[in-house]
Amino acid sequence: MSVSSFIPKIWDARLMANLSNDLVYANLLNRDYEGDIVNQGDTVHINSIGHVTVKKYLKNTDIDDPEDLSASDQTLVVDQMDYFNFAIDDVDKAQAAGDPIDASMSDSAQGLAEETDKYIASLLKAGTAKVGSDTTPIVITKDNAYDQLVDLKTKLDKANCPKNGRWVVVDPDFYGFLLKDDRFIHATQTGDNVVASASVGRAAGFTVYESNNVPNTSGTKYKIIASTSMSATFANQISKTEAFRPEKGFKDAVKGLHVYGAKVTRPEIVGVLTCDYTAAV
Repeated sequence: MSVSSFIPKIWDARLMANLSNDLVYANLLNRDYEGDIVNQGDTVHINSIGHVTVKKYLKNTDIDDPEDLSASDQTLVVDQMDYFNFAIDDVDKAQAAGDPIDASMSDSAQGLAEETDKYIASLLKAGTAKVGSDTTPIVITKDNAYDQLVDLKTKLDKANCPKNGRWVVVDPDFYGFLLKDDRFIHATQTGDNVVASASVGRAAGFTVYESNNVPNTSGTKYKIIASTSMSATFANQISKTEAFRPEKGFKDAVKGLHVYGAKVTRPEIVGVLTCDYTAAV
């Protein structure tokens, strides 16, 4: 592919498709406000109305005056920016099998997805429905991994987290322990729908996803995060994608800018299990 054949809109769409396929945390959030953003720095104001109080009614008795509902304002700021910028020498391109720029664009999308998921996970780990803590992490073994997800489910139940659409993201160690428990329903048993959605199974009412970007403290205390799409919102776009010929050398080059932002709007329905594997057997 030469620069003359580069079509930004087509490449932007392909890059966004590849980026979306590699996302884990970001694909579990709602995108309600994504259409409202255009460029980095854009801010979306999210207004929410307080809960309505339900009261007992007595016949032949006046009801109370209408309740004034309070509104709260939260902001989703699209302030995160990542970019890629690579070049391929004409000689290398001529000798390579296939299209090296296409492969490099896919690799760029994966790198952008990694950075995006790390950012979202860093926000979600502040959820307030907690099991364990940094000072008293839960030591996970093959005998208790599933049980700890049940405890996480109970925390979310008590926080009135909706039961439909619940998800949990685990790291490879935790997933390995789940695979050793007969109570865990693996993807191969639940059919093509689970495989197609990039999940790895179901446990304790959660659709389970695996990621290497599960946040941790000091490399040992991992934060297993669970919730629904109602807990946070995410917005992103490929702001710029440009192909060019660098002045020095004989190369085709491509650069792109990814802008995004996320907001945890309901931290009370985000469950966080702090666990440790150092003493696991």
